[in-house]
Amino acid sequence: MKTEHILVIRFSAMGDVAMTVPVIYSLAKQYPHVRITVLSRSFARPFFENLAPNVGFMEADLKGEYKGVKGLNALYRRLIAKQFTAIADLHNVLRSSYLRMRFNLSNFKVAHIDKHRKGKRKLVASSGKVMEKQPSSFQNYADVFAKLGYPVQMDFTSLFPEEGGDLSLLPEQVFQVTVDNNKDKSTVINKDAHNPAEPWIGLAPFAAHEGKIYPVQQMEKVVERLIHHHPHCRIFLFGGGKTETPVMDAWEEKYPQVVNASGKLHGISDELILMSHLRLMISMDSGNMHLASLVNTPVVSIWGATHPYAGFMGWHQSPDNAVQLDMPCRPCSIYGNKPCMRGDFACMKNISPELIVEKVENVLNRK
Repeated sequence: MKTEHILVIRFSAMGDVAMTVPVIYSLAKQYPHVRITVLSRSFARPFFENLAPNVGFMEADLKGEYKGVKGLNALYRRLIAKQFTAIADLHNVLRSSYLRMRFNLSNFKVAHIDKHRKGKRKLVASSGKVMEKQPSSFQNYADVFAKLGYPVQMDFTSLFPEEGGDLSLLPEQVFQVTVDNNKDKSTVINKDAHNPAEPWIGLAPFAAHEGKIYPVQQMEKVVERLIHHHPHCRIFLFGGGKTETPVMDAWEEKYPQVVNASGKLHGISDELILMSHLRLMISMDSGNMHLASLVNTPVVSIWGATHPYAGFMGWHQSPDNAVQLDMPCRPCSIYGNKPCMRGDFACMKNISPELIVEKVENVLNRK
């Protein structure tokens, strides 16, 4: 009898791929006799490499080897040799739809995600807005497997054991901080991440789109207030591209308690290890919220143009930790990529640093 083998397709983005992890883990645990292969981009490998014995990962370079229709046909031929018995399209974009079509023509059992676009359009409508909570991405993913005959009971806590990832695997410079802003003098951070007097706090101050980014000047005030309240805290910065990294480097130089972690760590695997030891993460509605969620770290999430009702809140994150303003125009975008209809991004700019710090203190004060 042919071994049951599910192909799971989800190419991007990082946060969306990360959100598949709790569902795929639960699927693998509930159906240990079923092989599961995740097809995604190379960045996603750390999510799945050691997730479960029956989960494998397959990389697809869609900008190189598998570019265009010719490349997708080559990818399909490679996939067809794997003898899959079911295809789960968790992306439902042109590329995955083309592969799905090829599998359908070959009489494979195929199912794809329902993104509930109609409900989301009503959520972001400029008039006649309907503030109705949409199904989460986790539920949407689980529904695909149910269509294939594999109903899933979600059962996931963290990628790591309760004690977190192995800090000894991280570069030592992550734990070195300047003393009195003197670059020639440094000390090593106490690696007891659970010391209440020296809380480890993560901060991911950027996102892919302006509608999801809290103003940099106001975020620096958050940093200053946290340091004032917790002089011995350690604030690890995550994320940042070419334009954002100089900001993070400047904060690291200005504040001895701040470390630009992403500038010193070697990719997502290292970031997940460090995140697993944080008391909490402060993040936009971004991929870093989902990374922290995968290691069971509480997240104080900041929402502007987007809204948790669209279904993208991090795994097991409390809505009480979300920072957002009630405004008639919110949300105006599902992904935060639309121009502000007011032109001033008040949904972000009017959030006070004190409100964010208050949420952080609420988390730090919990046992």
